[in-house]
Amino acid sequence: MSEATQSLQERLAAIIAQTPPGMRLPSEPDLAREMGVSRASLREAMRTFEMQGMIHRRPRAGTYVMQPPAVIESGLEVLESIDTLAARMGLPVCMGDVSIQKRLATREEATALGLMESALVLDIRRSILTQKKAVAYLIDVLPEGLIGDEEMCEFQGSVLDLLLKRGSPSLQSSRCEINVIQANRELAKVFGIQRGDGLLMFRAWLYTVSGQVIDYSFSYFLPGYFRFHVVRRVGQVINPNLNPTIK
Repeated sequence: MSEATQSLQERLAAIIAQTPPGMRLPSEPDLAREMGVSRASLREAMRTFEMQGMIHRRPRAGTYVMQPPAVIESGLEVLESIDTLAARMGLPVCMGDVSIQKRLATREEATALGLMESALVLDIRRSILTQKKAVAYLIDVLPEGLIGDEEMCEFQGSVLDLLLKRGSPSLQSSRCEINVIQANRELAKVFGIQRGDGLLMFRAWLYTVSGQVIDYSFSYFLPGYFRFHVVRRVGQVINPNLNPTIK
């Protein structure tokens, strides 16, 4: 992000913060003139805040400041589903569109799950909604047969919760890679954003107590609706001038 773009977003954020929810911002021509930028640059900056649910542009009516969206906040030390986090915080979420299919594993998936490349996997994709807006999109790839057809009929949106409730296989840990990615066509359609907009992505491997990976997943989060943190312990400082005595 260039300094000019960052400065524009900071100035626009200040204007939005000073405007009460439900009130209309100045018109785009007036706002662009006040800020000394082109309307194209202003629209690009406003799109970021609209994606985060902070403003809403109504055709022929103007741009209105919205009530700040509820944020799902969580530490990353313990693996929990979005449903569990939201329930603990009293935030209403529900499962949106869901796709469940059995298909051949890709090479990447077979490697992650320790399967033959010709093996079948269960592909579960669904969006998570709050206030009718998609704020997360989850993809789980599991070995075929791990979850039965009857269980899938009662599926509520969280593979993790389903496995924990069943209690088998016993789960031990999850390894997660965190990246910021640009939305492709599929993700842009899911979230109602434009291609190239930024999303937070978790790629994770879920391990059993025996060390087997039983879930290879991708989780995409819309900025502004989630806040993740990590509690880190302080490490020890090693003084290079202190040499241990060798006996």
